[in-house]
Amino acid sequence: MSFNSSENGSILSFDDNALLQNLCGERNSNLKLIEEALQVKLNLRGDQITLFGEEADVKLARRVLKELYGLLREGYPLYPSDINHAIQILSGQFKARLKDIFLDAVYVTSKKRIITPKSLAQKDYIEAIRNYDIVFGIGPAGTGKTYLAMATAISALNAGKINRIILVRPAVEAGEKLGFLPGDLAEKVNPYLRPLYDALHDMVDFDQTSALLQRGVIEVAPLAFMRGRTLNDCFVILDEAQNTTSEQMKMFLTRLGISSKAVITGDITQIDLPNGTTSGLIETMKILAGIQGLKFVYFTDKDVIRHRLVQDIIKAYEKAERKKRN
Repeated sequence: MSFNSSENGSILSFDDNALLQNLCGERNSNLKLIEEALQVKLNLRGDQITLFGEEADVKLARRVLKELYGLLREGYPLYPSDINHAIQILSGQFKARLKDIFLDAVYVTSKKRIITPKSLAQKDYIEAIRNYDIVFGIGPAGTGKTYLAMATAISALNAGKINRIILVRPAVEAGEKLGFLPGDLAEKVNPYLRPLYDALHDMVDFDQTSALLQRGVIEVAPLAFMRGRTLNDCFVILDEAQNTTSEQMKMFLTRLGISSKAVITGDITQIDLPNGTTSGLIETMKILAGIQGLKFVYFTDKDVIRHRLVQDIIKAYEKAERKKRN
């Protein structure tokens, strides 16, 4: 791949037509995404792409194309969603390299889909999970906090590094508001645990998941079921931790036993606790800030990996909240 600049635009030349075709996408759909996001014009002719626009925009677009082409050279399966992730990463960090992020395979699902980080914060989060026994992932919905933690846990289980995976959620309304529902406590709180089952089934095929759950290798449980237990040789994920009370958070953190790892995820802007109740997650951010051996990783709306509109919706709500406070 080479680059030339002239009055007629900046020209990138590519040496592999098959990779160039993948880079451009079906009917040049990937190029159109870059054009829309960066306000540039991209013309494909033969093995060359000519870039037109403001100098700074062209420079960034050129870098995005070069970095994505480098991923394809490494055998990375480029998806349309990767285009926006790449632009966000390279727009915010001049020294960032997509290879260091996108090629860090966390887990390969039963559908042969490779789960990798899609932002710098996600990369930091994965590294923290690998290197620390207790990790807090804090940020808005859609940033992959629970999903990446679960992928890392399943990978560790398959590698024999742990014996069990325990997925935990607080059931905020598991008291009076659910009392009229039929069934025991486990059946009453099951709707609160459904998102964990959904993520699990997305990574492991149904039969294998059922077998692991039946044997107790993977356990999905409400937080209340953790009291009095000691969790050894396992990977524990506490999801929606912003809805824990101070007592519940302390109880959970003191369950961790030998050769175990815990990941605690939450969004402190989405607290469903009764008014006047302190969130255990917010309190923990203050109490445990200086302890060695654990890590806090913070996500922002820039790390959202759901539909593009989700990021805009999060920004709109944050703006509205700021107006209310002012």
